[in-house]
Amino acid sequence: MASHRARRRRIRCVRRRPFLCTVLVSAVIVGGTSAGTAYVKDRARPGAGAVSSRSSTAPSAPESASAGQEASVDSASQQPSADRDALLAKAMEPVSVEHGADVAVAVFDLDSGESATYGDGAFDTASIVKVDILAALLLQAQDADRRLTAREKSYATAMIEDSDNASASALWTAIGAADGLDRANKRFGLTDTAGGDGGLWGLTQTTAADQLGLLQQVFGNDSLLSDASRAYLQKLMGNIAPDQTWGVSAAADGSAWALKNGWLARSTTGLWDVNSIGWVTAGGHGYLVATLSNGNSTMEKGVSLVETAARAAVSVFG
Repeated sequence: MASHRARRRRIRCVRRRPFLCTVLVSAVIVGGTSAGTAYVKDRARPGAGAVSSRSSTAPSAPESASAGQEASVDSASQQPSADRDALLAKAMEPVSVEHGADVAVAVFDLDSGESATYGDGAFDTASIVKVDILAALLLQAQDADRRLTAREKSYATAMIEDSDNASASALWTAIGAADGLDRANKRFGLTDTAGGDGGLWGLTQTTAADQLGLLQQVFGNDSLLSDASRAYLQKLMGNIAPDQTWGVSAAADGSAWALKNGWLARSTTGLWDVNSIGWVTAGGHGYLVATLSNGNSTMEKGVSLVETAARAAVSVFG
């Protein structure tokens, strides 16, 4: 654990991009099926329209007009864009955060290409790193010009849909652990994310801005991942187990969403890391949202915090 603290001190968010639960060991309790911990929200599992087996693709950033095309521009679009960071800071003012807790959130409007970020601190990923692990595996498979094996697909499904920790550990080893994750993230443009030491993948450190960058690789057009790789990840994230459909889905105004959550209780403090990342639709627009938190006294309070932050983030584009 001392090495983890040292790693955390080294990580700083040095910039913001525009578009932008661990292995169960004696020191850590992690969200996942093997953890024996579940938080069930009274929300029905989404039906048709979600990015999942229920729908094979997600909306992506609109293509720009082709060369020479005459585009109609109204006066409103000629005005300077709003300071979305300032609007998000304002929207976060009424959000209740426990003493000693911290939260960060980032949002990207897939239609306008605008983004907003609140908070630049580093957080434990807990199980949201499972998206990153699978993205790294898919990138490595592309490099080798191969498809995932049946076993890898089985691990991937259990890891994303059910947040299974044993499956995550198997794929963490397959990608080369922290070194493999860091190499992939360097190519993805994630400059403030560092893989956890040894087998502690859930103690990977990241920022909200970096998680937004990862989501852009999964849901955006400007991605190193192939169309097939992105569609595969989107499908799994849209088919999350019913007891794990809380989080950024709270910002959706319907059933169209795809996400991955992470929750982790730190044994040294008894406090909870609770995170959620994903794609939602609201008001006819598609948004990528990443919200991270730590220092929560209970998991339930952490869930409430990330959901409130996700709604606040989307509201700045309303």
